[in-house]
Amino acid sequence: MSPTNTSPSSLAAIFDTPQTTLSFPPPQTIADTGLPASFIQDLALKIIYFAGEIQAQAVAEEMRLPHTNLVEHALSFLVKEEFCQITGATGYNERAYKYTTTGKGSAKAQELLARNQYAGPAPVPLNLYNDTMRKQSIGGVAVERTTIGNAFNDIVINDAMLRRVGPAVNSARSIFLYGPPGNGKTTIAERMARLLGGNILIPHAVYADGQIIRVFDHISHQAVSESAVRGTLGEITRRDMRWVICKRPFIIAGGELTLETLDLIFDPVSKTYEAPFQMKANGGMFLIDDFGRQQMRPQDLLNRWIVPLEKRYDYLTLQTGKKIEIPFDELIVFSTNLDPRDLMDEAFLRRIRYKIAVLNPSWEDFRTIFQMNCRQRGIPYDEEMFKYLVLEHYVKVKREPKSVHPRDLLDQLVDIARYLQKEPHLEKELLDAAVDAYFVKLS
Repeated sequence: MSPTNTSPSSLAAIFDTPQTTLSFPPPQTIADTGLPASFIQDLALKIIYFAGEIQAQAVAEEMRLPHTNLVEHALSFLVKEEFCQITGATGYNERAYKYTTTGKGSAKAQELLARNQYAGPAPVPLNLYNDTMRKQSIGGVAVERTTIGNAFNDIVINDAMLRRVGPAVNSARSIFLYGPPGNGKTTIAERMARLLGGNILIPHAVYADGQIIRVFDHISHQAVSESAVRGTLGEITRRDMRWVICKRPFIIAGGELTLETLDLIFDPVSKTYEAPFQMKANGGMFLIDDFGRQQMRPQDLLNRWIVPLEKRYDYLTLQTGKKIEIPFDELIVFSTNLDPRDLMDEAFLRRIRYKIAVLNPSWEDFRTIFQMNCRQRGIPYDEEMFKYLVLEHYVKVKREPKSVHPRDLLDQLVDIARYLQKEPHLEKELLDAAVDAYFVKLS
């Protein structure tokens, strides 16, 4: 069933400008929700059953639906069918009425809970979710040469790298970051996420073929407070509270990534589904860190995504075997310190839009990184001691510089200085001790 006031044409008007992605009107009727009337009634009954006794307005707030018309009609139905009864009121209007389940209602609620235990915000229908995510696509994000530096102003990155990063993010497709460990591939990916910018709407849950898929969670998504939104835009209009205003997602998965976590995850206890990583990342970035070190073979992941990367949609499977289509609208970033040729064949490499090598820093960049880390730790920089470090512990032993070394060595130096009860500063004794503690000695 398609909502009457959130059709694709009305959504187009809502999303005409970047800021209007922040809200669209709340549903006024059952038809507007895109959900069956029976679902709304059952959801209200489960909320009342769990609460024991609850005010009508509180039921509406739990469901994230307006009390007028929508929740009021559901509660009237439950009372009429003798599933609930009014036990009192704290005011003079129907929102203040208190409800509890009857014996018949408790039996009905237990029957419903045997099917699924979901008793939270009303979900949005799958077709509305798909329409909305496409309307707030990352394809509309544009990174310009004059602004990209702001996202990277807290790290050392050369102009050549910035010239690769900007167009890669603008592609809104896929990026392969590769190179030796310790040079900031993950850090660069995090700064790429900053470039996406803006806020989008993410639903608490999605209703698909009678099933509930949980999407929003506080770990994966960063909600934006309503007061912050008002501070930016002035007073915002009433909106559909089934959606959460969030910053564009930045999801990271590493060694825990498996093929199973790339499909709907069914909870046999609650009998609901958890959205997979790529669904939670829609409208943002999905970083696969340490690619090639997952429990599954890289080829299995690549085969799973070869179509979504090209077609921009994905298929997920319900317990019934039915497949549902969702957008695959995110910037996918693969990060690895392994040889790309050992991880994927030419056919898949061709589908990765941008390949960016993150190599060891030059000695000049290494000095700049070292100076920056000294400032951050309040350690006076000493050029002679820096030269000593480079000649004695890099050139002499043929050690390659890594972008992460200054941070780690200076942290070691601070720890050692604290132990020796002295102020941390650059001197041979402390530098030698830091190097000795940090690097593995080769026989």
